Amino acid sequence: MANKKRGAINAGKPPSQRQLRVGEELRHALADLFRRGDFHDPELSALNLTVTEVRVSPDLSNATVFFSTLGGGQMEEAKVALRRASAFLRGQVARLVNLRHAPTLSFEIDTSFEYAHHIDNILHSPAVARDLSRVNGDDDHDEDEDEDDSWDEDEDDDASASDEDDAEDDEAGNDEQDKGGRRGS
Repeated sequence: MANKKRGAINAGKPPSQRQLRVGEELRHALADLFRRGDFHDPELSALNLTVTEVRVSPDLSNATVFFSTLGGGQMEEAKVALRRASAFLRGQVARLVNLRHAPTLSFEIDTSFEYAHHIDNILHSPAVARDLSRVNGDDDHDEDEDEDDSWDEDEDDDASASDEDDAEDDEAGNDEQDKGGRRGS
């Protein structure tokens, strides 16, 4: 019964530093294996795979490997081939990563890129742009007002000249303060 409680407690916690470190080591080891392509399975060696993330269980006995194929095609075929080769890959990972026990590998298709693309399409849709313009108050903006809101260069030059005069006055006041110790006396 204690194991059930502990498992339920760990389910809501973020991964520990150890889990993250081991997951990253497993990811690098698997990426190196896929880069070399030394597989007996011709279907697996023909695939260009990218390991995007490895999530490790708190006891380090199980690891979920998220992958994608370059170009996004043949994802289901790659998943079947990886599941077929999971025992071989576990043995290879055991040699590359210094762990007491090699974790059991399970493979899942990484859908985060597709999800990010979907969100990007939503954010750039005309309906969202229209809603954002309403929130920012741009919906009642007339085209005629653009001409009236233009600034006059002469007014800007006058403002910058007065700013220069203020700066000169400040410098003169600082000199008086340095000489007399008190300003304005």
